Amino acid sequence: MHNFLPIAYFQSQFVQFSEAKVSIATHALHYGTGAFGGLRGIPDPQNPDQILLFRLDRHCKRLSDSAHFLHFDLPASKIQEIITEFVKKNQPTTSFYIRPFVYTSDLGIAPRLHKIDKDFFVYGLELGDYLSPEGVSCRISSWYRQEDRSLPLRGKISGAYITSSLAKTEAVESGFDEAILMNSQGKVCEASGMNVFLVRRGQLITPGYEQDILEGITRDSILTLARDLGIPVVERPVDKTELFVAEEVFLSGTAAKITPVRKIENYELSTHRPVTEKLREKLTAITENRDSAYQDWIHCIPLV
Repeated sequence: MHNFLPIAYFQSQFVQFSEAKVSIATHALHYGTGAFGGLRGIPDPQNPDQILLFRLDRHCKRLSDSAHFLHFDLPASKIQEIITEFVKKNQPTTSFYIRPFVYTSDLGIAPRLHKIDKDFFVYGLELGDYLSPEGVSCRISSWYRQEDRSLPLRGKISGAYITSSLAKTEAVESGFDEAILMNSQGKVCEASGMNVFLVRRGQLITPGYEQDILEGITRDSILTLARDLGIPVVERPVDKTELFVAEEVFLSGTAAKITPVRKIENYELSTHRPVTEKLREKLTAITENRDSAYQDWIHCIPLV
């Protein structure tokens, strides 16, 4: 049961969430011709009269880029303006998640992106831990991540998430919490909605952009933090068997934050996770606006 925030932005105005509805003939519903973003917000622990959003500018830029794939000109500045007003109108009092979405809003039946109406909406819901902070079990999915030559993987295109959905359900129904997908070359790609990191011989390793991964904003943040903390970072192709012998494995994403992996297939991983914990503590401090060195990553929205 989700607790949705009461106000949504829909068809260029703020309305009650319960009133924001689309037709069953909506083009994007049939063809996956939408793109979404997702960002977290929390009440400032030091000042309850303001809300903290993590890397709002990057999230807005990525959604604007995703809209570009749909032939929709939606400036990042416009997205940021609407999200800021959305937060002020909802006055959230607990940790929450914002879902902005661009889509083909026309009622036509031909699959296309030209000569078709597009629109943009925003809604939100209360959200605590998406995955267990104690660690999750993962299986290697039988489904493979799409290739960039087939889908614009630099965007969060809604139609692409059928693969994530299949992989997630396959994992859960076979007794695991999460799935790890390979790419078409048989290399480790990502989880159903998270990037993958591992630690081996003191190095923090993650698949590079050429491995058909999503350009994760949390992923980018972790790489920056690791370098700043003096942790060696390597972006390269990763083989499946490396996950089984890694010293640490964790997933990262806006919803997942930094979630350790405790088991992959039938291989138990160590519960000693010094790099994971160091990065998680640092990222938590930043998102709570307790680290002055990264204040430019935090967007403060006053509620009064």
